[in-house]
Amino acid sequence: MLDSDVVADWRFYGRQDELEQVRKILARGRWFFANISGRRRIGKTTLIQRALEGRADRTFYVQIPDSAPSGVLSAFGDALETFGIPASTVAVPNTPLGFAHAIRALVQAGYVVALDEFQYFNRKVLFDFTSHLQAVVDELSRTADRVRGGLFVLGSVETEMAALLEDRRAPLFNRVTDHVLLDHLDIGSVIDILRAHADPNPERLLFLWNLFEGVPKFYRDCFEQSVLAADRATLLAQMFFRSSSPLRHEADNWFLHELRGRYDVVLKFIARTPGCTNGELDEHVRQASPESQEQTAGYVKILADRYRMIERRLPIFARQKERKGRYYIRDNFLRSWLAALAQPASAVNFRRVEDLVAQADERLRDAEGYGLERLVAQIYEERSRKGLGDFPLTERIDGYWDKAGTEIDLVAVNDDQRVIRFGSCKRTAEKLLRGLAGDEAHIARFLEALPKYKHYRVERAAIAPALTPAQADAAHTRGWIPQDLNTLTQGL
Repeated sequence: MLDSDVVADWRFYGRQDELEQVRKILARGRWFFANISGRRRIGKTTLIQRALEGRADRTFYVQIPDSAPSGVLSAFGDALETFGIPASTVAVPNTPLGFAHAIRALVQAGYVVALDEFQYFNRKVLFDFTSHLQAVVDELSRTADRVRGGLFVLGSVETEMAALLEDRRAPLFNRVTDHVLLDHLDIGSVIDILRAHADPNPERLLFLWNLFEGVPKFYRDCFEQSVLAADRATLLAQMFFRSSSPLRHEADNWFLHELRGRYDVVLKFIARTPGCTNGELDEHVRQASPESQEQTAGYVKILADRYRMIERRLPIFARQKERKGRYYIRDNFLRSWLAALAQPASAVNFRRVEDLVAQADERLRDAEGYGLERLVAQIYEERSRKGLGDFPLTERIDGYWDKAGTEIDLVAVNDDQRVIRFGSCKRTAEKLLRGLAGDEAHIARFLEALPKYKHYRVERAAIAPALTPAQADAAHTRGWIPQDLNTLTQGL
């Protein structure tokens, strides 16, 4: 049973810096052309809604469909009707040129216009629109002091938004007056959500962050389904395994639709083997799909550069040209879906839901090992940024590995105070304590390989989601600083 203070209305969480940035844009009272970008479901539309509270009579929003020009014009006409904009202000357009002129008329009438999913204008069938919009933007810019409205373009595919707005060959190049980038909510904001609607205990924080990271829409979906405070099995069943589950088709609709199955072998292997090397990936593709072997490098490049679904990471202190890279899925939700949820969810019509949920949960617990490393690294950075805790960082915290077999989960450096801290992260406290002796050997090899840090004060942190007083004492006795998510999130 939830306490009465837990059952609260959903609020606007985090994003205070971005909200202030948008409000300053609006407060100028003159023409602007602003770009708001970020992954899908990250909260771009909600940010605009929050910033525009109190001026709904001069707001126009339309979500651009992924369709032919006729579909876009139809959606625009429907939005004009929905917002009750009279024909005397703007006529319903029937050509891309008319669409651009309609935006000009709205802005000149003092409307703030928001075009969502703007990246679709990078499609060949819609690209001509950007030339027409260029002429309108240039005209409005010349009379900016007399124009009280403005234009927001919202996009969720970073590379396509860059092609439309930052490519020198693009019609809209160098026209944007303001850029707002929405990243994931910080850990502090996620904890605020859990404090308001659930219980921010370490297990729940790790479980939900490993699934949803800092995507506010996913937490709100759980809240609206009344499972944000539920046990793991109940949440997974309600969100992924029912016919009405809101996230059952999320990955296919928003991540994988455009891939059309072309990169499944590569994506699934990286999701299920985070930190795989190029050689391991080549070997897997050779065995699983021999006809695709020669295309592996091309697939990896497209998934990294165009779709930004994967990333190649290097060990801390490595030079960019070194060949020690390991591959990871960038997005927690996509990684969790491919590694643990997709296969059980696909069998929902053939097996008991309870069995499938148990299978998915077991796989998620395995995936949470790497998720914990990412979570702790982000917490360290957030604490340093906010001036909390005992370890201000002078560079990004990351892991270390080498060909000699050295494996260290996290390395944190404070060059100002000449301190280096090695972190061992494990999903369970028992496994953490058993592995500390081996971790000492890895740290010794690190210090031999990078002798500069022998002269730093060396610290060791033993990190698990939760540690009992006895487990913390055991780590401390061995010379390790015991840290769990309760202690690391204090003050956030």
